[in-house]
Amino acid sequence: MPFLGQDWRSPGQSWVKTADGWKRFLDEKSGSFVSDLSSYCSKEVYNKENLFNSLNYDVAAKKRKKDILNSKTKTQYFHQEKWIYVHKGSTKERHGYCTLGEAFNRLDFSTAILDSRRFNYVVRLLELIAKSQLTSLSGIAQKNFMNILEKVVLKVLEDQQNIRLIRELLQTLYTSLCMLVQRVGKSVLVGNINTWVYRMETILHWQQQLSGIQITRPAFKGLTFTDLPVCLQLNIMQRLSDGRDLVSLGQAAADLHVLSEDRLLWKRLCQYHFSERQIRKRLILSDKGQLDWKKMYFKLIRCYPRREQYGDTLQLCRHCHIVSWKGTVHPCTANNPESCSSSLSPQDFINLFKF
Repeated sequence: MPFLGQDWRSPGQSWVKTADGWKRFLDEKSGSFVSDLSSYCSKEVYNKENLFNSLNYDVAAKKRKKDILNSKTKTQYFHQEKWIYVHKGSTKERHGYCTLGEAFNRLDFSTAILDSRRFNYVVRLLELIAKSQLTSLSGIAQKNFMNILEKVVLKVLEDQQNIRLIRELLQTLYTSLCMLVQRVGKSVLVGNINTWVYRMETILHWQQQLSGIQITRPAFKGLTFTDLPVCLQLNIMQRLSDGRDLVSLGQAAADLHVLSEDRLLWKRLCQYHFSERQIRKRLILSDKGQLDWKKMYFKLIRCYPRREQYGDTLQLCRHCHIVSWKGTVHPCTANNPESCSSSLSPQDFINLFKF
């Protein structure tokens, strides 16, 4: 039944009082009366159902377009303040917006990857997040994560450096996403499943691009690494902190292969990454009865974490509990803020936001 005073006329219809005393609708185009109010109401209900179905279709279409736009967008969310306040002793309620996702949004990792001193630090942090912290990121932080990862890949494709490091990162991320997508019914990921499937396809595309890189020989003619005295070559090789880099260098030339097998190089590498106690538990003798430091190194890295070394790291101010990059100005009331700062490893940074 219509509400009191409600006008049910449609455009092109008017009220007319008939001989029986009832008001009826007159269709101005056809000149015929609408038989009664109930038939008109039925027509209105039918029109409303069609309108509702049409709106549902439009909403679904717009949502699909929005998902595609969100997955493809290159927009980075920036904050004016390049630091974040944390307090380890507070409860989850008192933390407020102090989360790993919020820190990831604020600390300007996009600029950090352009700094060679911070590049490995950011990559290691991305790897740790990919392994176990993806579900703790907000939707915006997850989008920023993928945007920063894309910039890392593009930088490697352009510079042709750190290829193995980024391939391992992408493989770690893809493996984690495969496990999380299978559990999508438990709402472990933020966002539409189609968005994450698109991101996984993008990761596969990046992996193919990195696999197809062909290292080009520099065009300049001048002094090369092999032209240096052997003592200088060994001195440079001693500064490599990853045994796989030594192996790769040894595959470049026959002379370098001989140097890369030097026992002293591998001994120093083992002593740099591992303690004496760890080394004693993994002793391996060669056929000549000597310690095989190279085999010991690769056995040790399977059992213990290697020592992490970074040119620059995030800093925690012990006075005001603010995390920022070194050199970033933050509101500290200490007389000498630099003396209150301590370096954070990537794992230490993540641990700050665990409750």
